[in-house]
Amino acid sequence: MASVLASLLFGAIYYLSPFLAPLDGEQIFGWRVLLTLPFTTALLLWWGEGAQVRLLAIRVCQRPVLALGLCLSAALLGVQLWLFMWAPLQGRALPVSLGYFLLPLALVLVGRLFYREQLGRAQLLASALAGAGVAHELLRVGGVSWETALVALGYPAYFMLRRFLRTEGLAGHWLDMLLLAPAALWFTLRAPTSWPLVADTPALPLLLPALGLVSAVALALYMAASRWLPMGLFGLLSYVEPVLLVLVALLLGESLAPGQWPTYAFVFAAVGVLVLEGVWRLWHTPQALAKTAP
Repeated sequence: MASVLASLLFGAIYYLSPFLAPLDGEQIFGWRVLLTLPFTTALLLWWGEGAQVRLLAIRVCQRPVLALGLCLSAALLGVQLWLFMWAPLQGRALPVSLGYFLLPLALVLVGRLFYREQLGRAQLLASALAGAGVAHELLRVGGVSWETALVALGYPAYFMLRRFLRTEGLAGHWLDMLLLAPAALWFTLRAPTSWPLVADTPALPLLLPALGLVSAVALALYMAASRWLPMGLFGLLSYVEPVLLVLVALLLGESLAPGQWPTYAFVFAAVGVLVLEGVWRLWHTPQALAKTAP
């Protein structure tokens, strides 16, 4: 539920981005981080994880080299947040959406290779279908765009680093956002500064706090799902998000090239397999429990 709700909220953020004009992608990224941090802080305190921040600070004092890992974690997240806001405004929403289609497959491979996680038959079939879509795209264009590769490879590296650093909780995510705040402030202040634009555009003082609130909840749920679920299952559930992002990209006026349809057909087929497996489990699990009940 946390994973699916996060995907729905990310789709809403993607759709909201063009309505934040005249801000550009970098300015929106800056405002998003600055306005997400207060709401993330409130969630941190509400969930009672404030003590975890103190424990992280103690760990850094004991092992100062950990600070480098925390800065790298924040940088990996920051690049993804920037790209997410930049792409819809530059007509690059579809390449980023394709990256989110490839991301679940990358997470499945990470779970299998690095964490020895096992997949069921339906999950293996879904992975094979998604892999066929990846192969078709590679043959079609001779590679993938840098935006696609950045999403598909960057997020697995980020989640693996957080598990290695043992910062999977909300406290670790809050620290990522805190470390990103100086860069975010610079993006809002660099010439031409965006502060007068925000003050002079009637909708922005309302839309930007809404962006911060939705972003804080979405990211908190997404990070929680990455901690609660095995990497492979977390990846497969993440297929909900790229489906929504493609729909948003089409709503924003982008279109698929004729040669791209097989790529997306394979991936949508993979999503269909996962949906059918979920329905099958929901239908049969209560019956199986009833048969085994005393």
